[in-house]
Amino acid sequence: MLRRFIMVSSAALLSVALVACTTSPTGRSQLLLFPESQLSEMGVQAFAGMKSDIKISNKAVQNEYVQCIAKSITQHVSKEVFDGEWEVVVFDDAQVNAFALPGGKIGVYTGLLDVAVNQHQVAAVIGHEVGHVIAHHGNERVSQNAVIGTGQQIVNQVLQANEVSNSGLIMSGLGLTTQYAVALPFSRTHESEADEIGLDLMAKAGFDPKQSVELWKNMSKASGGESQAEFFSTHPSPTTRIEDLQSKMDAALVTYKSAVNRPKCGP
Repeated sequence: MLRRFIMVSSAALLSVALVACTTSPTGRSQLLLFPESQLSEMGVQAFAGMKSDIKISNKAVQNEYVQCIAKSITQHVSKEVFDGEWEVVVFDDAQVNAFALPGGKIGVYTGLLDVAVNQHQVAAVIGHEVGHVIAHHGNERVSQNAVIGTGQQIVNQVLQANEVSNSGLIMSGLGLTTQYAVALPFSRTHESEADEIGLDLMAKAGFDPKQSVELWKNMSKASGGESQAEFFSTHPSPTTRIEDLQSKMDAALVTYKSAVNRPKCGP
C-alpha cells in the first residue's frame, strides 16, 4: 500500500513537471509551472511594498547615475521579457546589493555604490540581476518550491497514515536533504547563469566586461575574505565566479568591441 501510494504520487508530480518543462537562455532544462503574468504581478506588488518600507535616495546625481546604467542595460532586453519602461529605484540603504523583479522593476542599494566603484561594475551587477528575470529564475524557484512542498506533504501523509515510527525525524531529514541536494544547487546554478547572461548584456550595452571580474575582487575584499563554504551557500564563491567569468571573457570582449554605444554615466 505504501509503495503503491508513493509510486502514484510520484507519477503525478512527474507528469506535471514534464508538461511545464522548458529551456533557459543558456540551454538548461527548467520547470516553470506559473504564467509569467502572475510572476510580474508578484514583482510589482513586492516592489511597491519595498518602496513603502525602505528609504529612497533623494540624491539627484546618484539617481541619474544608476538610471543611466540601468537604461543602457535594459535597452538590450527582449520585449518578450518585459514590454514597457523599467522602473529603477535607488534605496538609501547600506546593503551591498541590487535586484531585479519580473514586471520591469530594478532596485539598487546605495551600499553597492561603495563597492562597485565605476559604471562598468555597477552595470555588471544590474546585468546579473536582470539576467535572473530574463532566465525566469523567479518562476523556476516558485515552481521548484511548489513541487518540493507537494512532495513533502505527500510523504508526510504516507508516514502518518501508515503510523511509521519517528515520522517527525524523517520529515526533518527530508527537509534537510531537499535543501542541500535540490534547493541550494539550483540557487548556485541560477547565480552562475545570471552571471553569464549579465556578462553578455553589459558587453552589448557597451560596458567593459573585464570589470565584472574586478567587481568580484572588490566584493571579496568587502567581505573581508570571509564566505560560507560553497556547498552550503546559495551563491558560488567569489573565486568560482571569477573563474567562470574569465572562461567566458573572450566571447564577451568580441561583443563589447562591436557595441554601438559607449555609455558615459558619471556618478
